Amino acid sequence: MFNKQSQGGTSNEFETVIGLSVKVKGDFNAQGNVIVEGMVDGNLKTAGNLEVGEKAKVTANIEAREAKIGGEIRGNVKIKGFLEITAAAKVFGDIEAAAISIERGATFNGKCVMPTGVEDIKKINKEKLN
Repeated sequence: MFNKQSQGGTSNEFETVIGLSVKVKGDFNAQGNVIVEGMVDGNLKTAGNLEVGEKAKVTANIEAREAKIGGEIRGNVKIKGFLEITAAAKVFGDIEAAAISIERGATFNGKCVMPTGVEDIKKINKEKLN
């Protein structure tokens, strides 16, 4: 799923795993790749890639390089590269990603913006400030 070239290794290299029995409350910031199988309530930001498992429940705004979502997200999702939303996913919030794939069966309730260049990204960021 993740581009090996963009992450500098294989997709099996995850620095942080939030297990099925774990609940994180508050902001969560990471530099490496993250897997979420449990619950996150706050904001989740990583400079690396993110994978959200099918049983995960995330009530947070999310930022990552690339992401694969299989669970429930309640919040906005901002991905610099490719975003994959699997059939089991439920996303309630706005999405911003350079490229996106949504499988049949997924639930998505929000708007989707796909910036095509530096000018589009600057325009989006300016609109968010107003």
